[in-house]
Amino acid sequence: MARRGKKPKGRPINGWVILDKPKGMGSTEAVSKLKWLYFAQKAGHAGTLDPLASGMLPIAFGDATKTVPFVMDGRKVYRFTVRWGAETTTDDTEGPVVHSSETRPSEAEIEARLADYTGEIEQVPPSFSAIKIGGERAYDLAREGEVVEIAARTVIVHRLETLDCPDADTAVFEAECGKGTYVRAIARDLGRDLGCYGHVIDLRRVSVGAFGEDDLVPLEELEAAAEEGREELDAEALEAGAKARVVDFEPLDEYLVAPEAALAELYEVALSDEQAGRVLSGNAVLLRGRDAPAFCDDAYATGHGRLVALGAIEEGAFKPKRVFGGKG
Repeated sequence: MARRGKKPKGRPINGWVILDKPKGMGSTEAVSKLKWLYFAQKAGHAGTLDPLASGMLPIAFGDATKTVPFVMDGRKVYRFTVRWGAETTTDDTEGPVVHSSETRPSEAEIEARLADYTGEIEQVPPSFSAIKIGGERAYDLAREGEVVEIAARTVIVHRLETLDCPDADTAVFEAECGKGTYVRAIARDLGRDLGCYGHVIDLRRVSVGAFGEDDLVPLEELEAAAEEGREELDAEALEAGAKARVVDFEPLDEYLVAPEAALAELYEVALSDEQAGRVLSGNAVLLRGRDAPAFCDDAYATGHGRLVALGAIEEGAFKPKRVFGGKG
């Protein structure tokens, strides 16, 4: 006799919450926190953000986790402050200083170097990073005292500009970059090129893929929404040690963004009800209309007022690769 599968714990919700992660909180901790707040069955995030950094950490629930790769592959915008005169082991404030200098660059000298850090560049990631070396995270090896050697890799920096130079010791930058770029490495290398050394003292991510700064939701706001939905307990229950729980998730669910919001840069195929039914069954559908493309590597289909599938367009037909119906 076949055993019944264990019923998943939590609510089968689908969507994104664009968290404004506070400093001091790790990305995994943030996902666990929101999964608990929402009592969600399934959750994940799109792109790790260092504990010392703040800002955008897109968190996906349910079907939205299937769209995570498209967000992670999207452009990211960071605002960061560099302190000149010292280089650290971690390229931020967490590690000890390993090189120092009394030299300070002028704003003109900084501006003259920025072109070297835009476009397709070679970059050696920080020793304290999540990159795997022989199956181990680089930061774990570095913390154990091992000399971590990471090969240079090609990354793309679409834009790097100076926002402010408040004093001789610091400069504020904004970088728009592709997947795998480390702004800590930009600060380190720029400091070396300027002959003064440098490290990041403040880092904030303000954009990831299709999500922008206006989408950010502070953790305190989500916690307040959860509190609004908690049940009220009488004095006798509280005295007995009972804990209030969320019974009304509507205030929290108002912050959910539809899964397809992550796919704004992809081609959208609008399906009829009949076509949506075919696609949900795994079948391809022929696209009609003069403007329909014949080929497209990445596209998504909508119907029934929601996201139906991810797929590709081949020879004028949409072929689903992953369907959205609360499964797999």
